[in-house]
Formats: sequence, C-alpha cells, structure tokens
Amino acid sequence: MLVRQLANARHPIAHTLTKGETRGGGKKPYAQKGTGRARQGSITNPHYRGGGVAFGPRNTRNFYTRASKKERRIALFGILSEKAKESQISAFEGYSVEAPKTKTFANMLKKMAFKKDVLFVLPAKNEVFVRSARNVPSVKTILVNYVNPADLLKFRDVVFFKDALPKLEELFL
Repeated sequence: MLVRQLANARHPIAHTLTKGETRGGGKKPYAQKGTGRARQGSITNPHYRGGGVAFGPRNTRNFYTRASKKERRIALFGILSEKAKESQISAFEGYSVEAPKTKTFANMLKKMAFKKDVLFVLPAKNEVFVRSARNVPSVKTILVNYVNPADLLKFRDVVFFKDALPKLEELFL
C-alpha cells in the first residue's frame, strides 16, 4: 500500500524531445547520392548532436495504481496492529489551551517522553492544537479520516485522541 500511495503521488517532470519536436531539420542535410557519405534525412535524428532523443522519458507517463477498499483496510490495520505490538500507539485525553502556543505544546511533549517523531490523530478539526503543533519539526497532526500507511510508517509513535478511536472504527469497520 505504501508503494501504491507513493506511486500515486508521483508527478513525472523528466521530459525529452523526440526527433519530431526538436527545432530545425526541414530539409535534407545533403544530397542522397553522390557525396560518398551515408544517406541522411534530417539533422533532428537521434544520432546528431542537438537531435531528438530516441527512447527518453516523457512527462505523459502515468504511475497511478489502484487498490480495493479491502486491500487498503487490511494494510492499514496491519500497520496499526504492528505498532500496537511494539507499544507505539497511545491515547490522549485532550488538549485544552486558550490560545495556540508552541512552547506549551513542546513542554507537554517533553513530559510525554516520546523517543522520535509523533503523529497525532485528531477526531475533528482542532485549530488550537494544530497551530500549537505545526512548528514542532518531529510532530504531525492528521484528521482520523486521512489516516494513511505512509504517515503511519513514517512516524514512530502514533497518538490517538480519545474521540478519534471510535471514529476510526466507524470509518473502517
């Protein structure tokens, strides 16, 4: 599922011109016969300097792949169960602060003693929490509807808000 997600996020930018797309080459470089040289049709041919590329990359390539809902669910639950086995999932009661402050959030994070990166899964939009957490480099916040394999594998610890767990069950079961 991770490969599928990363492949679907790809936007091909590598693009080479074929011999029909390069500039020039309207007439033959020299006569077909009588010169003693090999016959040539156009200076845009791939073996000429400045000519087109024969089998180069094109930006029209499509990397999109599909997976069924069942496959996506199995992958997601597989990752979550693996994280649960390794005790990398925890629950969070709530976060109540009047104004968003990164400093208070960072202090709270230190008290929680996470080893590395942390992914917080929110049940609904919580602007105060998101704004408090967004400037901390090792933290990402995500809504429960957008839980995906790439984020779950990227972050070591996953913290679910208390209300997010029933919502996750409702979405995927």
